[in-house]
Amino acid sequence: MKIIDAHHHVWDLGVRDQDWITGDEMAAIRRSFGIDDLRPLAAATGVTATIMVQTVTVAEETPEMLALAAADPLVAGVVGWTDLESPRVAATLAELKALPGGEKLVGIRHQVQSEPDPDWLRRPEVLRGLRAVAEAGLVYDLIVRPHQLEAASDAAAAVPGMTFVLDHGGKPAVASGALEPWASALRALAGWPNVVCKLSGLVTEAAAGMPASGFAPYADVILNAFGPDRVMFGSDWPVCLLAAGYAEVVDLASALVADLSDADRTAVFVTTATRVYLDGKA
Repeated sequence: MKIIDAHHHVWDLGVRDQDWITGDEMAAIRRSFGIDDLRPLAAATGVTATIMVQTVTVAEETPEMLALAAADPLVAGVVGWTDLESPRVAATLAELKALPGGEKLVGIRHQVQSEPDPDWLRRPEVLRGLRAVAEAGLVYDLIVRPHQLEAASDAAAAVPGMTFVLDHGGKPAVASGALEPWASALRALAGWPNVVCKLSGLVTEAAAGMPASGFAPYADVILNAFGPDRVMFGSDWPVCLLAAGYAEVVDLASALVADLSDADRTAVFVTTATRVYLDGKA
């Protein structure tokens, strides 16, 4: 089975700093990572297409990612960034689409997890921006923490024409083993049919050396809440390298969905991402 990796990053520290990569605990990824670093890892694990996702709230990053995608068939789509509170959201998105690689712009993301305002996703200006993203035919990736899932539900309700993609399952507290209040908030968000979820990013929320069985309760909540046809795999490479190698992340995801039917496993690894991001282009 081919695999679509619906969530990875690249960055070049020679172009700009990634100011979130600080401290000894981040040393493993304190270097530049490009598509050429990912390519052999993808080939070895059956990954045939990827979605490249923004890392910083810098306008220049998205054109750079689009240019990379234009030159590399491995990258099937780009989730970029724009200032949702700007009155020029629609115009900016049109400008991005007109750039080299612009046809590969599939979504927008903002680091909501770093916003101190718990109501950021409820701001009228943000909702106006989200409507512009939807009108441009793009999806919106949600990078939030558990306490922000309720606001994400409100945004999904306020913009029903938008497809929202929850990154990293909403970052549950895997290391502690606690399911609540994350699980209840996740189920509420999954109640909105315009929301899908990535089975991604769990290894960096876990204790070192956690076996697959430790992740299973979280994967089960995600799969039962959304259903496999609204769940997609993502590696979160190279961030995953803080806890696990690329092949290990793919193997973990395979283990977590091993009890599903062939059709449901295909949904997680291929079909959902294709439908949501690529519309059959991958």
